[in-house]
Amino acid sequence: MTDTMDLEEHQPAPLTCESDLTREQIKTARRCVAASAMGNALEWFDYGIYGYLVTYISALFFTFNDHGGALPRVMAFGTFAISFLVRPFGGLILGPLGDRLGRQRVLVVTILMISLSTAAIGILPTYGSVGFLAPVLLVLLRMVQGFSAGGEYAGAAVLMSEHAPDNRRGVYGSFLEFGTLTGFSAAAILCTTLTLIVGQDGMMAGWWRLPFLLTLVLGLFGLWMRTRVQESETFTSDSAETHVNDSAFRALGTLIRDYPGQVAKLFGFVVLLNVAFYIVLTYMPSYLTSTLGHGVARSNFSLVAIQLVMMAIIAPFGALTDRIGRKPLLITASVGFIVLSVPAMMLLQHDSLAAQLGGIGILGLFLVMLISSISATLPALFPTAARYSGFAVGYNISTALFGGTAAAANTWLVEKTGNNLVPGYYLAVAGVIGLVSLLTFKETAGRSLRGNVVPGSDDDLRAAQGERLIGRKPAGQQA
Repeated sequence: MTDTMDLEEHQPAPLTCESDLTREQIKTARRCVAASAMGNALEWFDYGIYGYLVTYISALFFTFNDHGGALPRVMAFGTFAISFLVRPFGGLILGPLGDRLGRQRVLVVTILMISLSTAAIGILPTYGSVGFLAPVLLVLLRMVQGFSAGGEYAGAAVLMSEHAPDNRRGVYGSFLEFGTLTGFSAAAILCTTLTLIVGQDGMMAGWWRLPFLLTLVLGLFGLWMRTRVQESETFTSDSAETHVNDSAFRALGTLIRDYPGQVAKLFGFVVLLNVAFYIVLTYMPSYLTSTLGHGVARSNFSLVAIQLVMMAIIAPFGALTDRIGRKPLLITASVGFIVLSVPAMMLLQHDSLAAQLGGIGILGLFLVMLISSISATLPALFPTAARYSGFAVGYNISTALFGGTAAAANTWLVEKTGNNLVPGYYLAVAGVIGLVSLLTFKETAGRSLRGNVVPGSDDDLRAAQGERLIGRKPAGQQA
């Protein structure tokens, strides 16, 4: 494995501060953040509504007999997981295309695919109408969503990180995850409010379709935003100086040949990231209501309340990583999941609102610490020519194995063991894996993403120039 592309031929890339940028450059960077966040919000709105409507989806698409039990929910979550198994194929195709053709072009395609496939779920016939064709069609649409998602998040994070000034990449990137939480919160609010208005019978009668259909409108708006985004100067300038991404196939070959260690680092960290993400934000509604028997409305609004708090603090956490570095916050979150996941689950066993808020709040705090800087951290594991490919491939393989399967695996494990604390143990093990990976990361806060070298791999060169690596410009320049 090599960490650089002919590093000895490179000088450290100059750092940029927000104060260096013109008003038009700042406007362009912020437009990029908004467009990236919008697409991310749409993607996670889809996952959110599926999670909050899984009770109706399992009853309408997977009730093949009258035995009841957890089987229909396991199959519904299994369909959710199947879409994740397709994500690596999306990453393997769309990631190299993003390194060859540009980030913006691929992101226009991904948001269109996600919008159309999600909206199509809203017009599907149910099992009662067409039998086994209904779940088959649902699985096929989830596969299309999974394929497009394989290029969506990685591309949005890479495009954002390459537009952001080096000394503010953490806070800029936090708004991408603000979009994630916005999508989940909007899904929770919409689905819960709709259920309160029309009731369980109304949802079963057809109102469950509305949230899916709304994604078409949101998707068209997101598509318009993305067509107005420019390609990053980092990509265009670095691509002009290298031939390793002359074709998508060659870009993928470069990644596999030169950066398997970087992919492995990302893979291990994403195990924790996605287990935490999908247990807390996707599996939790079903766990609180179907497994623990808590009230649907109160459980859902408890989750919304915690998500709103997470949205309020995510940007300050992102800004903090620009000052102290990414690793301190990420390591703290990993240790937190290892030590406190099981106690948090113990709190959730109680029926009181305070206990629920406390348990979800503990998990939410460590989760927001993770996601506040990942959009700035993960793209910096790779050089420009392999950045989209590396992120998309490593992220989506890990997500397919450990993220999309988290809900189905925990539902099955709780059913088989009878132990409602299983999700806490699951999170703690993921925390150990994430911590081991994080300890191998280089600190990249305040580092340039330009020059076709792995950020942080030129530490010795920068040290020789007397530069501060975190949140500062090179010595001698005014911040």
